Amino acid sequence: MKAVLPDKRYYSIGEVAKAFDVNTSLIRFWEKEFSELQPKKTATGKRKFSPEDVEVLELIYHLVKERGFTLDGAKTHLKENKKKTLGHFEIIQKLEHVKATLQKLKENL
Repeated sequence: MKAVLPDKRYYSIGEVAKAFDVNTSLIRFWEKEFSELQPKKTATGKRKFSPEDVEVLELIYHLVKERGFTLDGAKTHLKENKKKTLGHFEIIQKLEHVKATLQKLKENL
């Protein structure tokens, strides 16, 4: 899943949760479970997610929700194969974009 967010330096937890169509509590839970996800916090404790944090969330979402990994399996997979997994995930996203574009072209014919 590719999160559709406007170009900004930081996103609130509400914006991120809405982009992934999940509850904010799930985002907070994943933050506790995955050490790779470390959003900045303001003085009042509000989370601010950078675009890099959103990429990590996309990968976690893909592993857990789309591929059906358990949390422990996703953690292990991220730690052992982070660079390889990110590369594969980027390729999958590009192919899904190409597929969507081709489907739109087919519909317009």
